[in-house]
Amino acid sequence: MKYDVIIVGGSYAGMAAALQLIRARRSVLVIDAGLRRNRFASHSHGFLGQDGADPAEIAATARAQLHAYPTLTWIDETAQAAAGVKDAFVVTTADGRRHEGRRLLFAVGVTDILPEIEGMTERWGKSIFHCPYCHGYELSQGTIGVIAAGPMSIHQAQLIPEWGAVTFLTNAAVALDPDSQADLTARGVTTEATPIARIEGHADVMLVDGRTLSFAGLFTASRNAPATPIAGLLGCELEETPFGSQIRTDDTKETTAPGAFACGDAARVPHSVSLAVADGAWAGAQVHRSLVF
Repeated sequence: MKYDVIIVGGSYAGMAAALQLIRARRSVLVIDAGLRRNRFASHSHGFLGQDGADPAEIAATARAQLHAYPTLTWIDETAQAAAGVKDAFVVTTADGRRHEGRRLLFAVGVTDILPEIEGMTERWGKSIFHCPYCHGYELSQGTIGVIAAGPMSIHQAQLIPEWGAVTFLTNAAVALDPDSQADLTARGVTTEATPIARIEGHADVMLVDGRTLSFAGLFTASRNAPATPIAGLLGCELEETPFGSQIRTDDTKETTAPGAFACGDAARVPHSVSLAVADGAWAGAQVHRSLVF
């Protein structure tokens, strides 16, 4: 069958968009690979009504609610390619099946590109974070380390003293000019220029000179890119942001490929569950309008 809308990605933004569309009684196919960005975290914070909840449970509840609508079809599969034009799109999944739709919505999320430091990946989402609004409060105003990953890390180090005593570990990833150094000092931030050897324990930073700095938690400004190149394969343009690359959209969330839309972390900055849900809801309504007018 040909669906009204195919949504690639069934996390928070994709499901929020799907909800608007199925409530408009449109036929919607969601293709989801099951790789939520926050799958490494055990608690989600800052999302109204769900503060402190397990993000997996939030997603499971949302999916169950969507399945109450008869015009939803859900496939647990990886979308590998997208082709076609407005009103005649085809998405091919990893199992070789081809799915037709009048509109496409990419809600593919992003990949976090972390500094190459031993011990960081396995602590991501547990004791190393990117968003202080999501995780800062739980550090109880303890000592916090900010690990530089690029120019945006300076902004992160300036902001995070709201949540605790900060040490900015530049790790040869950023050079501080006198004005930036003076600003950080005025905010009470300690600067540590010694490179990092590895991270151990909960959030123990081992420096190359043998010292160990222990923190309640660590933050780093990860670089982002869409989690799959599928939008680019269709011809959708990307754009650079201070956080990395994202899918270019207009105010209605339509990409540079007519009839193809994008929402969530892959198509907006900054990132959070709340913002992804809002962006998805807006995108869903705009996709519906494109089918009507």
